[in-house]
Amino acid sequence: RVREASARPVLGEPGRRLLGDAVRRLSAVRRPLIADLFCGAGGAAMGLSRAGFEVVGFDIAPQPHYPFAFVRQDALTVDLSPFDAVWASPPCQAYSIMRNLPWLRDKEYPRLIAPTRELLDLSGKPWIIENVMGAHLPAGWLCGQMFGRPFYRHRAFETNWFWLQPGHPKHTRVISHGYGLGSRARRI
Repeated sequence: RVREASARPVLGEPGRRLLGDAVRRLSAVRRPLIADLFCGAGGAAMGLSRAGFEVVGFDIAPQPHYPFAFVRQDALTVDLSPFDAVWASPPCQAYSIMRNLPWLRDKEYPRLIAPTRELLDLSGKPWIIENVMGAHLPAGWLCGQMFGRPFYRHRAFETNWFWLQPGHPKHTRVISHGYGLGSRARRI
């Protein structure tokens, strides 16, 4: 005769004690706290949270849909001492190729990477600066294709710690005239 498996495992007193100790230790572990500077709507914050961080966003503009704790403040004035690490995505418009469009050519945009780097260096914390490729950060870069994602969105990343850039697969699609957002691009 076969016994039915219990839905709950039966633990003796030593097992219950070990499990209780493990749960207490895990609940005492604090998630590392990261500042998300120039946070915008929180795209990076969601990834940081999924990676195990407790995220606090800072931006000079209101961000009513930011998914985590948010402080409306100039990112270059944030006290970084309570944080374990810092993520910064300074505005990219000054470094983007889009600034060459005729209707944007004469527009001035702030160049905030250097002052951001200075703030981060002074913090003594591990940090990451993310921006568009035109920012020419002295660092590596990542692309959605490196992670099996179906998009080509190259971004530059500078850190004050060593990291290895994954291999970059060959792009297999191109976007050309008539093939914009919402349509399939032709294979080359």
